[in-house]
Amino acid sequence: MMVPAALLLLGALVAVVAPRLLARADWPDREPVVALWVWQCVVAAVLLCCALSMTLSAAAAWAAVRGHVFDGAPAPVVDAYAPGVGSAWAATTAVTLACGGAWTVAMLAREVFRARRRRHRSRRELLVRAPLLPGEEPGADRLVVLEGDRPDAWWLPGAAPQLIITTGALRRLKGRRLDAVLAHEQGHARARHDWLLHCSGALANGFPQVPVFAAFRAEMHRLVELAADDVASRRFGRLTIALALVELNEDRGVFGPCPTPGAQVPERVDRLLTPRHRLTATRRLQLTAAAALVPVVPVLVAFVPGLRALA
Repeated sequence: MMVPAALLLLGALVAVVAPRLLARADWPDREPVVALWVWQCVVAAVLLCCALSMTLSAAAAWAAVRGHVFDGAPAPVVDAYAPGVGSAWAATTAVTLACGGAWTVAMLAREVFRARRRRHRSRRELLVRAPLLPGEEPGADRLVVLEGDRPDAWWLPGAAPQLIITTGALRRLKGRRLDAVLAHEQGHARARHDWLLHCSGALANGFPQVPVFAAFRAEMHRLVELAADDVASRRFGRLTIALALVELNEDRGVFGPCPTPGAQVPERVDRLLTPRHRLTATRRLQLTAAAALVPVVPVLVAFVPGLRALA
């Protein structure tokens, strides 16, 4: 039972150390796309540690499970994972982790269901505010203009994502600034950021006492906006998208001495107006490769007894 315990300790170590290292690093704001990948690899490693620990614990506790897990494996390999067969500790660990896995799947399903319900409600409201003309089909238009005094623009995810913009935004934003806002929203749609938000929200809501999942959700909400800002700034310039953000949000209380809670617009504008040099291509590749190796470590730990038995 040493390997399942080692995997749980490894998962706890990654969950504690990785968020702290990322919080101290100065590069995530400069490379939000790489940071998104790193966070996904960290969370994947934590979940993989739990999944492998559950599988090996169940194999140690019940012969039927062990027969399926090690089907066709040499006898020395099976014996290497068999110590403590039938132990209460192994059974308890397997059942606890299985319940956690089932709860995770349930939370993700609930998050997707709620998102679909919100999306369907938004589409119904959209049809009320912008009725279809004869011959038009729902969702056929990728850009929908709504009558409204409040300047706003957002994207409606789905099989056919739609960009929504109000007439207030059209009156306030002109030329390249309007194009930059649309490019920002298109960046969200093309990268399918909604799925990152669903997954991070499911983990954070399902396990509110686990800090790494709460940090994962907070960083996903922040980094997807920075990544979309970069998409727009590469096409239209940092100053253009910064001014567009200011014009869209200046009436919402996000600027000033007492900004609204959770407002990230001032930080995003400051980042755009005071750009820092991007990491070199080599450094980005190194970070990407190093992050990809993090989920591999639990797999290697799980295979150690089997490899020793074959040596």
